[in-house]
Amino acid sequence: MNARTLVRLTFANPASVIYLSLVGVAVAIATAVTLFAPDPGFVWVLPAMCAFPLFLFVTLAEGAIRGEGDPQTWLLVTEIILCVLAQSLILGMIVEASRGRLRRRPRTS
Repeated sequence: MNARTLVRLTFANPASVIYLSLVGVAVAIATAVTLFAPDPGFVWVLPAMCAFPLFLFVTLAEGAIRGEGDPQTWLLVTEIILCVLAQSLILGMIVEASRGRLRRRPRTS
């Protein structure tokens, strides 16, 4: 699998485009609330929820490796970005596999 295939599977299929658009809207809403609201509260949970279930496993592994204490903000944002991109790639692979199976017809003898 080359870089062009990875980019195509991650960004250029309908399922990945819809997923990445929803995540982008969630991040835009969270950013707007953070900038303009006096108390943003738990608004950044929405982008994190878009990155589930992979974000759960990455966060648990990171917490087990790092130990006690609050994680840095840049680390959480990086984890969310990487998890969203990985899930977009997985969605692209699922779409590609399902299209390949649908396009193949059994040979008739």
